Amino acid sequence: MKKIGPAAGGIYFYTMNMYFIAIVCPPEIDEHILAWKMWMKEKYDCQVALRSPAHITLVPPFWMRPDLEDDLKTSLAKFSTSKSAIGIRLNNFSYFKPRVIFVDVDQNKMLADLRLALCGFLMSENKFPLEKEDRPFHPHVTIATRDLYKKSFYDAWDHFKEKKYKAEWTADGVSLMRHNKKNWEVIITFQLTQTLE
Repeated sequence: MKKIGPAAGGIYFYTMNMYFIAIVCPPEIDEHILAWKMWMKEKYDCQVALRSPAHITLVPPFWMRPDLEDDLKTSLAKFSTSKSAIGIRLNNFSYFKPRVIFVDVDQNKMLADLRLALCGFLMSENKFPLEKEDRPFHPHVTIATRDLYKKSFYDAWDHFKEKKYKAEWTADGVSLMRHNKKNWEVIITFQLTQTLE
């Protein structure tokens, strides 16, 4: 959490929570991902990725006042009722050099469209402190991230680059995650309820 102040006319402090929005992997896939995260912890002392369940990020972390949380939930509920479940396929491993190793997600127009529509919808509400994301969308499920040091990256990637892993599931929910000062936790999941024609 962080606090903001002082403000003109007096001292005001707003406690801020950190949030992000994601598709959370089902438990059986989370178990596989967790085993690789634990291997990275034991081998390279990587712990950041252990602080959240296996997931595909749709809206990256942002700070927000907690009094806006109910409004965000309402907006996410409204958005989700107009969207359909999506088939997700995981396909081996990849990386963002030099600090991120992940399980790759096959390119999926429905997933890309969902993410684009979600970001656009929330920004159009003009209530939430979101910034336009300019980076290309590359969906992935992280195994190791910021605390994988550059000197260990290539050694770790040598371990994963020849591994094979495939899994798929139907993602039928969008989850709001909140940081609790230690870990990320799912506070609510909104079902994607629209039926495909």
